[in-house]
Amino acid sequence: MGKRYWRPRKAVRELVARDPRFARLVEHLGAPSVELRPSTFESIARAIAYQQLAGAAASAIWERVLAIFPGDEPLDPAAVIRRRDTTFRKAGLSGAKTKSIKDLARHIRRGDFDPADFPGMPDDEIIESLTQVWGIGEWSAQMHLMFSLGRNDVWPVLDLGVRNGWAKFAGQPAPTARQLLPLGEDYKPYRSVVAWYMWRVLEVDFEA
Repeated sequence: MGKRYWRPRKAVRELVARDPRFARLVEHLGAPSVELRPSTFESIARAIAYQQLAGAAASAIWERVLAIFPGDEPLDPAAVIRRRDTTFRKAGLSGAKTKSIKDLARHIRRGDFDPADFPGMPDDEIIESLTQVWGIGEWSAQMHLMFSLGRNDVWPVLDLGVRNGWAKFAGQPAPTARQLLPLGEDYKPYRSVVAWYMWRVLEVDFEA
């Protein structure tokens, strides 16, 4: 399967037309071009393993996890369930992340949901499916919507980076998640694009 990218150029043009501040952001940052991860068990398990870790450390742990399983086939939920928790701990995976990945595997094995079906499902149904899994919350499900499925209208108000980015973008104190929620209404159906710019605005000089 070839690489897939999220490149919401129409959304960027629309945001620039709605809000002149976005024109300045686009000058600094260009338009989003993000390689999408596949919607698979392995991709979601990898995202769990990477949570709250620096990229290099997470990558090293994940490589050791994959090395537990022989061959180059995609990670199999049944094989994950069969392995002892201690095997994953020796690879560097925490007890909580091991529990979460195994619970994900059990849900998929039971047929509760299949990540391969997600491209044809509405956002709210995908979030409902993923948040059944121990250790996967709304934020993690939203990241899958954005960075695996390329959905344009996700508004991750729980993300501290998005809230801090909004403060810089708007020239105001950082909002709480509850305060940020209605502030996204004017940008529907392109709130994922707004969120991407809120993360990135923290990396450049920008004054509201």
